Amino acid sequence: MHGEVCLVTGGAMGLGEAIARAFVVEGGRVIIADRETEKGREVADSLDAGFSELDVTDENRWQDVVAEIEAQEGPITVLVNNAGIGAPAEQESPENTTLDHWRTVFQINVEGTFLGCRSVIPSMRRAGRGSIINMSSIAALVPTPFITAYGASKAAVYQFSRSVALHCAMNGDPIRCNTIHPGQIRTPMHDDLIERTARFNSIPIKDAEDAFLARIPTGNFGTPADIAAAAVYLGSRESAHMTGQRIVVDGGMELTN
Repeated sequence: MHGEVCLVTGGAMGLGEAIARAFVVEGGRVIIADRETEKGREVADSLDAGFSELDVTDENRWQDVVAEIEAQEGPITVLVNNAGIGAPAEQESPENTTLDHWRTVFQINVEGTFLGCRSVIPSMRRAGRGSIINMSSIAALVPTPFITAYGASKAAVYQFSRSVALHCAMNGDPIRCNTIHPGQIRTPMHDDLIERTARFNSIPIKDAEDAFLARIPTGNFGTPADIAAAAVYLGSRESAHMTGQRIVVDGGMELTN
């Protein structure tokens, strides 16, 4: 990824941090964007990367961040729309999901991704190339009646990404857009989900963990490095002929649905 200017949203922790670290190892010039400024700057400093404070739902801030990066590093060539909100521990069915929760999830997961894509396409056009990587989920590919808003939001990200890919191709822009669909990946967010599930159901954490693990055919949780490897492939020119596609990293979960 030498020569690539890479913007990773939600890069202060979890999957975003792992992706940022992998990009740096592969030679990319990385800018981490996050609203967690203290943690984000700490990670960026450890990588000799850049940092920009960003709430992905802030339309005006997106424009400022892109302009700042272009002024310092040149046009953006890789964007990872990773920032997002996870699923709650309690079940949220189509009947009991609140409108406020639905709107919050869609604002962050879907509108944040839309704003990211819209903001960087002109920059990538100026660069003469670009790879947009949108973080979807296994939840986009299987029914999720127990996490209704989250599943629907990630499905929207997947569909929108295909539209971005075709839009760019039809306009003759060498800008690709693909999605990554993680399954159950051990991150602080996933650990918190297990803990909250245990509390909600009044069961030991180990029992909650085993219940999550039982849904993975390979019998093991994924790691952030698994997702980072997929992002490196999509961000590099080795995937130059790939657009509008999905990479599922789920230990076989999709196979059982």
